[in-house]
Amino acid sequence: MPLRLIESLTTTESLAEAFSDISVLQAMLDFEVALARAEAELKIIPRSAARTIAKLARAGNFDVAALARETLRAGTPGIPVAKALRKKVQRIDDTSADFVHWGATSQDVSDSALVLVLRKCAAILDADLNRLEAALLELIARHKDTVMLGRTLLQPAPPITLGLKAAGWLGSVRRGHARLSSAFSDVLVLELGGASGTLAALGKRGIDVGERVAKKLNLRYPDAPWHTHRDRLAALVCACGILTGSIGKIARDMSLLMQAEIGELSEPGGSGRGGSSTMPQKRNPIASSITLAAANRVPGLVAAFLSGMVQEHERAVGGMQAEWTTVASVIQSTGLAIASMAEVAEGLTVNRKRMEENLESTRGTVFAEKAALLLSREVGRERAHLLLEQATDPQQPHHRTLSEILAQQPEMQGQISPKVLNRLEDPQDYLGVARQFSDRLCGPPKRRLRRRK
Repeated sequence: MPLRLIESLTTTESLAEAFSDISVLQAMLDFEVALARAEAELKIIPRSAARTIAKLARAGNFDVAALARETLRAGTPGIPVAKALRKKVQRIDDTSADFVHWGATSQDVSDSALVLVLRKCAAILDADLNRLEAALLELIARHKDTVMLGRTLLQPAPPITLGLKAAGWLGSVRRGHARLSSAFSDVLVLELGGASGTLAALGKRGIDVGERVAKKLNLRYPDAPWHTHRDRLAALVCACGILTGSIGKIARDMSLLMQAEIGELSEPGGSGRGGSSTMPQKRNPIASSITLAAANRVPGLVAAFLSGMVQEHERAVGGMQAEWTTVASVIQSTGLAIASMAEVAEGLTVNRKRMEENLESTRGTVFAEKAALLLSREVGRERAHLLLEQATDPQQPHHRTLSEILAQQPEMQGQISPKVLNRLEDPQDYLGVARQFSDRLCGPPKRRLRRRK
């Protein structure tokens, strides 16, 4: 399914297809088929009726536009879909038509269809997350010793490595991936409760039917229907919100490091990628922009879902109707953020020379902490801090480095040896346990809960 122009910056093609009219409609019809077959096996409805229902339950046989118009009047898509299926069956076998949607209610159809669509999305998001994690691991391995400026409050700070920075990205993505996998695992459960959640229309066979329907759809069967209990969906939406925020943080870092004044990283280019309609020289951080847009959009959607969790009794007024587009938007935005950053990580250009130049441009001032620690042993911590403040004053001549300034100050004579001063601005000598932290973050990911396929 081609992307709609208005959705082109909010989803990927695969996720747009998962939430397409045909996909959603087929999921609803799959529920109806599974219900009919389960009931036929238990001799609640005739086997011939189940065969006829299964034969006709193909999304291509239906007028989607007409169903959409009728949904607006019915308040739920389950009603017009069941009605349309019943009419098609009636044309072949009037008796079989009576057994379409037997014992179910419209929200059973809608909720179960949503869960089936979410299962498709789980596989899509999982694949792109695996791509992103693999690309970050490769980036870390290549740049485990690539030194760059640390930056705190957007100002230069003591050096770090690109490997450690990317390992931090990887750690947050892995944690988010684990949360998302767990949430998807929990949400893939059948909804079948009938009119008010008791399956009374099926007599004492309700659980038997439900278990068989769940098995046919490869879903778990819950302890009881969940018409107005939306906590599983809420957990999934929240997991998406956290993960999108983590990926947005990567995009923020990358876009800042792409600024011309910094120039340490570059997104992959290509025809039509990152250009400007008026400035030919521009190489814009397009994937980062799309990711940041998703990270800005998702928190409001998460809040909207959570505010709709307070639903009345056994069937809410407007609750389910509010959720469909919210869940779809959250999943698609999250998926777009993941796919965009995976593409960037796979084709990222690293400019080591600019990293070195940016570090050198600080004239050693980022090593003031190191110098203060050395001096404090001789003159005390407060005095050392004051001396370093003076030495790193912006009014100091720009052509001198910190070690040169310290070497010329009378109070420094004899306090720090020339040998130590000569090594003061060696970044490799002030990386602490950066490599160990990076290695810890790159260890095997924590075991994720397995999802049903």
